[in-house]
Formats: sequence, structure tokens, C-alpha cells
Amino acid sequence: MTSPLTTSSSEGRWTPRLWGTLLVLCAAMFLDALDVSMVGVALPSIGSDLHLTTSTLQWVVSGYILGYGGLLLLGGRTADLLGRRQVFLIALGVFAVASLLGGLVDSGPLLIASRFVKGLSAAFTAPAGLSIITTTFPEGPLRNRALSIYTTCAATGFSMGLVLSGLLTEASWRLTMLLPAPIALIALVAGLKLLPRSEREKDHNGYDIPGAVVGTASMLLLVFTVVEAPQAGWASARTLASFLAVAVLLTVFVLVERRSAGPLIRLGVLRSGNQIRAQLGAMAFFGSYVGFQFLVTIYMQSLLGWSALHTALAFLPAGALVAVSSTKVGSIVDRFGTPRLIATGFALMVVGYALFLRVSLDPGYAAAILPSMLLIGAACALVFPSLNIQATNGVDDHEQGMVSGLLNTSVQVGGALFLAVVTAVVTAHTPEHASPQAVLDSYRPGLIVVTGIALAGLLITLPGLRTRRTGRSVVVARALRAEADAEAVAVRD
Repeated sequence: MTSPLTTSSSEGRWTPRLWGTLLVLCAAMFLDALDVSMVGVALPSIGSDLHLTTSTLQWVVSGYILGYGGLLLLGGRTADLLGRRQVFLIALGVFAVASLLGGLVDSGPLLIASRFVKGLSAAFTAPAGLSIITTTFPEGPLRNRALSIYTTCAATGFSMGLVLSGLLTEASWRLTMLLPAPIALIALVAGLKLLPRSEREKDHNGYDIPGAVVGTASMLLLVFTVVEAPQAGWASARTLASFLAVAVLLTVFVLVERRSAGPLIRLGVLRSGNQIRAQLGAMAFFGSYVGFQFLVTIYMQSLLGWSALHTALAFLPAGALVAVSSTKVGSIVDRFGTPRLIATGFALMVVGYALFLRVSLDPGYAAAILPSMLLIGAACALVFPSLNIQATNGVDDHEQGMVSGLLNTSVQVGGALFLAVVTAVVTAHTPEHASPQAVLDSYRPGLIVVTGIALAGLLITLPGLRTRRTGRSVVVARALRAEADAEAVAVRD
């Protein structure tokens, strides 16, 4: 049953406690995005201070991705089985401690270890937080509004992280590691008072230990293989053997899940066309954007000679547009449905990425760069909230954590996989001792790949446009009935 926290006043406003609950969950998502974007700008200072090689330095980022992407499936199902509130708060506490340690360590391996632990904790807070929202707010307009606010905080955190890292790194890279700690602690204290208590799932037919072990191992190995492939070589024996091992583990995982009485992932969920399109769309959306940001950051700092702060400010219009417009997406979804918004967003991404192919070694920001940033920002505002809504609609409360973990896994695996592909394409087209123009020319095939990934996301979404409007109307009507039921429960209590 939907939480009675969804009870609204006669004017349709949320209660202060409901707002507080949402803000706590938004704070955790804000921190996840903030942490990812801040570290990238600080890497040169970290490497210089701790005397790290380039191969070691990449694991400051990859360690977080490995923990996050590898354990999301387990994190999502754990939230369903052991209680969303409990899992969220414990993981948030671990995140705060790991942030504190990351800012105090004096060696590369310890820093990488702290980053892995932070990624691990985020693998539990992300699906637990999303499933708390989807079980607190009934499906339909109320949930759409909540998810649009939730995803806005992610975009805001990412944008602020770029700017803050440029400012903080000027003083010390350690400040970029320490900043999330006090925010996490404040959110933890507030969460203890505000988050609704959630019962553990009853009658869940036991714990799927074999599925958890094999599923986690397959995700960890997949992320590790993708991250290492550009350095080891995509056609190397090591990479091919790793991908073969991943395929074997995933096959075993499917067999285990089909026979398990209480599977880590109920494979029947993936029979839904909307669910499959949401998962594949999430991979294409985040994968294309991460690849684009990687190339553009290198282009601005290495070829144009811009500072970290200057580069961060160049991305700011996209993040600002998301922050301003995402809160309105919920009402737009109510009117047009998620497939139309996702398709429109991917179309804007394709155009934005394609326009960036025009850049030169002496670009005018307003004419050459800003149009792409604005189009991509508008696309993110439409696509990210809509994917979250589409993936969680029509899913029972006791499986919301599972679906949330699956969606976040798609996002992280898509980011890691397509970034590695883009990096490999650029490396293959970069000659030794290349001139600046030759380097810029080597970026263009990577940008074409990024555009192609976004185009694939658009093509994946198009079949969903056939969904009848009546289906969405039923969802809205169901949400209104759920809200009325929640109000009746509150009155009765």
C-alpha cells in the first residue's frame, strides 16, 4: 500500500514532512552526481600530489564506477528484502565515512579503496532512494512530479560539481573529497526523523544467495573489463577472455534466476516492452552523454587551453537548463506520456551532438558551443525523468527496489561501456606527434559515435509511441484512486 505520507491538503499541497522526505532522498542523489563530476576536474592535482601514474590515476574514477555499477542489482533487491529505509540510511552513513577518509588519505591505493567503498554505498542508496519515492508517491501525476524534482537534483549536483571542483581544487583537491561528508551526515540525521518506516518483504521465498553471488560477480567483471579494455586492447586475449567469462556468468545467472523461488531479478519484468525500452534507453542516454563530456572536456582544456573552471562554466548552461525545467516535466508527462518525451529528448541530443562537429581550434562560444549545450540540456531535462517514470510505472511496490537497481545498473554500465568505445575510437584515429588540428580531427569520429549512440536511443524509443493514450489515462485514474485510499487511511488512523 502507498504510504499515508502522500496525503495532501485540500489545496493539493504536500505536507511538510512529505517535502522533507523528498529532500532527504534528493540530497543523496545530489551527492552521487556531485561526487562523480567533482573528481574528474581534480584528477591532475591528485596525481601530482600523490605521485600517481596515469594508469593508477584512472582508478580513482574507475574504482567508484566498479563499486557502483557492480553492486546495483544486489543493492536494489536488498532494499526490497531488508527494508528501504534501513538500507538507505546505513549506506548513506557509509558514504559519509568514506568521503571523510578519502579526503585524509595520503596514498593512491587508499584513495582508490575509499572511492570503491563510496561507489558500493551509492549502489545501495540509489535504488533504495528511488524505490522509497515510487512506494511513497502513487503512480501517476504525484509520482511524476516527485521524480522530476528528484532527477533535477541529480542534474543540479552534476552541474554544481563541475563548478565547485574548479573552485575547490584551486585550494586543495582534498576539499573535493571532503565536501560530501557533512552534507551526507546532515541528510542522515534528517532521514532518521523523516523517512517513512518500511517493512521487510514478507513471504519472499528465501534469499537468492546464488543469484546474488553470480549476479554481482558478473556485473563487477563486466564493468572491470570495459574499464580496462582501452588500455589492455579490445582484441587482446585478456579482454576477450574476460568478456567470455562475463557471458558465462550471465548465462549461469539467468539459469539461477529462472529456477529460484525468490530471484534477485524476476525475469518476467523484462517481458514488458516499456521496461526494455527504458533500460536500453538509459544505457544510450548516459553512455552518449558521458562520451560527449569526456571529449569536450579534453578539447577545451588540451586544445583550447581553458582552465578547469572555464571548462566547467562552459557546461553550466546545460545543467542550468535542466535545473530550471526538470521540475515541470512531471506535468508534461501527464499530458503527453513518457515515450513522446523520451523520443523528443533523444532527437534533441542527436542534433546537439551533430552540431558540435563544427567546432574548430578557435571557436566562438556563443555560435559554436552554446547551441549544443542548450539542446543537450533540454534533452536531459526531458529524457532522464521520463526514463525513471517509465521504468517504475506498473511495477508492484515489493519489486520497486529491484527495478530501480536494474535501471541504475543500465545507466552505469552504459556509461562505462560507451565511454570505453568512444575512447578506443579516438585513440585509433590519433597519430603520434599529431598537430593540434590532427588531434581535433581525431575527436570527430568519437563525436560521430556519440551521435550514433543517441540515434540508437531514439530508434529504440520509437516503437513505444504506438502506446495508446488510453493506457496512460488508466494510470492517472489509478493514481487518483490510490491518493483517495491514502487519504481515507490517514483519516481512519
